[in-house]
Amino acid sequence: MATNTTTSGGELSGNVLLYKNPEPLNPENMKTLGLSTIEKPFMFASIAHAVPLSVTEFGPASMRFPIIFTGDEYQPVAIMSIRQDENLFLMDNGYFEMDIYVPAFIRRYPFVLAKEQGSDRLIVCVDRGAEAVQENGEIPLFVGNEPSEFARNAIEFCTNFENERVRTALFTDELKRLDLFELKTANFTPMNPDGSQGEMMKIAEYYGISEEKLGALSAEDLVALRDSGALQQIYAHLSSLQNWERLINRTLLKDGAAQAAEQAANA
Repeated sequence: MATNTTTSGGELSGNVLLYKNPEPLNPENMKTLGLSTIEKPFMFASIAHAVPLSVTEFGPASMRFPIIFTGDEYQPVAIMSIRQDENLFLMDNGYFEMDIYVPAFIRRYPFVLAKEQGSDRLIVCVDRGAEAVQENGEIPLFVGNEPSEFARNAIEFCTNFENERVRTALFTDELKRLDLFELKTANFTPMNPDGSQGEMMKIAEYYGISEEKLGALSAEDLVALRDSGALQQIYAHLSSLQNWERLINRTLLKDGAAQAAEQAANA
């Protein structure tokens, strides 16, 4: 696929999570645009309960988030909340917690690569709906008719992101070929006020790698996965599933704090 920084009025196809109004990066209509410092820079991700990951991000992401696979293409995502439109790792000040890995999908915002409608060509875009994108912003997008150094770095980041996306697709294709995926569930059993266990609740249903199928692979296939680096990422995914319990505990703590604050306000 070709990548371009401008377009001649071409229309974009598809929608991208978190982006409101992505437009092609073009000096003709963005010459005076720039990015400015805003009070809560990551607040746009407050509704991101599931964020796409590249396979090379599995290691750091697995320390805090469950990594699961979704959809027909088995897209890997980091789960940041057990509820829709919530991010448990974003603080009220609009920053992520200090020890939290922030996925590249979020870090590239407000830039993105998008397909031109009717073509496989990828165009670098910027979200005109982003709060930080402003007229005469502190950091310009263009100097004259050329992308600024900041914009060039963003373009490079987006290009690398696309390369990682392709690598991730190859990774999941190999797992599909080996028939390693299975449907899994994350469950939660609440405690009743009297200390007894309540009825088990299903938190999520998702695709994950089957440890049984992995163990049944031939020595040749396991060596191939090891040598390609895929086996290390598989183990990172499997290890990350322990974080479902951490997410549930975070949710209970948040709900408990909200309930206590409400009771205090009504006292």
